[in-house]
Amino acid sequence: MTRESPGELLAPPAVAPPRRQTTLMGLFLALVFVIFLGGAVEYVKQGTLNYWSPPNQFMIPTQITTVAVGAIGMTMVIILGGIDLSAGSVIAMTAIATASVVRAYAPADARTLTFAEFGAPALWAPLLAVAAGVALGALAGAANGVLITGLRMAPFIITLGMMTFARGTAKWISHETTVHPPASWISDFTKSNLTLFTMDLEWGPLQWKGEVALSSAVLVTLVLAAAAAVVLGRTRFGRHVFAIGSNEATARLCGVRVEATKCAVYAIAGATFGLAGVTDCGRLNAGDPSTAVGKELDIIAAVVIGGGSLTGGSGSVLGALLGALLMAHLRNLCIHLGLPTFVQEQIVGPVIIAAVAIYQWRQRKRE
Repeated sequence: MTRESPGELLAPPAVAPPRRQTTLMGLFLALVFVIFLGGAVEYVKQGTLNYWSPPNQFMIPTQITTVAVGAIGMTMVIILGGIDLSAGSVIAMTAIATASVVRAYAPADARTLTFAEFGAPALWAPLLAVAAGVALGALAGAANGVLITGLRMAPFIITLGMMTFARGTAKWISHETTVHPPASWISDFTKSNLTLFTMDLEWGPLQWKGEVALSSAVLVTLVLAAAAAVVLGRTRFGRHVFAIGSNEATARLCGVRVEATKCAVYAIAGATFGLAGVTDCGRLNAGDPSTAVGKELDIIAAVVIGGGSLTGGSGSVLGALLGALLMAHLRNLCIHLGLPTFVQEQIVGPVIIAAVAIYQWRQRKRE
C-alpha cells in the first residue's frame, strides 16, 4: 500500500464541478440572450439587422484578443486569491517594447514572407519583438510575485505600485511619444486576416455584405486558453493554485510550496499581459504609452463575470473568455444602436455587479 502525496490529496474530481458547469451554461445563455435581444432592438429602432450579420459577429472576437489573452493569466491570479492591477500598464510597456524592437531591426516592409526569406530580418525581427514583449511582461509579473511573497504585503498594494512603475517605464522607453514601427506580420496577425467566406446578401433588413474573416490571434488565444485550462484542471500545479486560493494555511500544511507557486502564477500572468501587449501593438501598428489605461479593469471584470471569485479558489478560463465576449457584445451593440460611450460604461457596470451578486446568492443558497 502506497501513501498518497500531498498533491494527490488535493486532487479535484475527474469532471468539472456541477456549479462550474452551471455558471458556464448560464453565461452562454446570457450571451445568446444578449445577441438575440440586441438584434431585435436594432431592428425595432433602425429597421436593420447589421448587428446579427456574420461579418460583425466574427469581428467581435478579433476586437477582444487583448482582453481575452490578459484574462487567461488574470484567471490564474484570481483563483490563487490575488489580484494584479498592473495589467494595463504592463500591456502598454510591452507594446512599446515590441514596437521598438521591430523599428530597430525590421526592414522597411516586413509584412510579406516567403520560405526563401525564412532567415531574413522580416521574420526574425518581429519574432524577437514578440519574445521581448512576452519576456518583459513575465519579468514584471515575476517581480510582483517576489515582492508579494518576500515582503508579505497585499497583492493590491504591490501591483498598484507596479502599475505606476510600468506606466512610467513605458513613457521612458518611448520618450513619451508614440513608437511607429514599419509594417510587419505582427500587424496582419492581430487583424482579420483569415477570410472564411464572402457574403453578398440583400433582402429586406438583411444587408449582409463583405468578408467574414477571423484573426490568427483569436486562434492562438483559443490554443493558449485550452492549455491554461488543462494546466489548471489536470496538473498538480493547477491543483495547488486552487488549494492556495481556497485555504492557504491548509495548502501549506499539505506540503504545497506556496511562495514558489505564487511567484510562478504571477510570472505566467505577466507573460500573458506581455502577449496582450504584442497584440495591442499589432492592432494599432504602434506602441503608445497611453494605451490600455484601465484595461486591467476590463480584464478583471471578464474573470469575475466568468465566475471567478475575488476571495480565491474559484474561476474558469472558459468562463473568463465568455465574460470578455459578453462585454464585447454589449459594447458592440451600443455602437450599432448609436449610443454614446458613457452608456456602454453604464451598461457594463451593472452587468459586473449582477454577475457577482448572482454568484454570492448561489453560494449562500448552497450553504
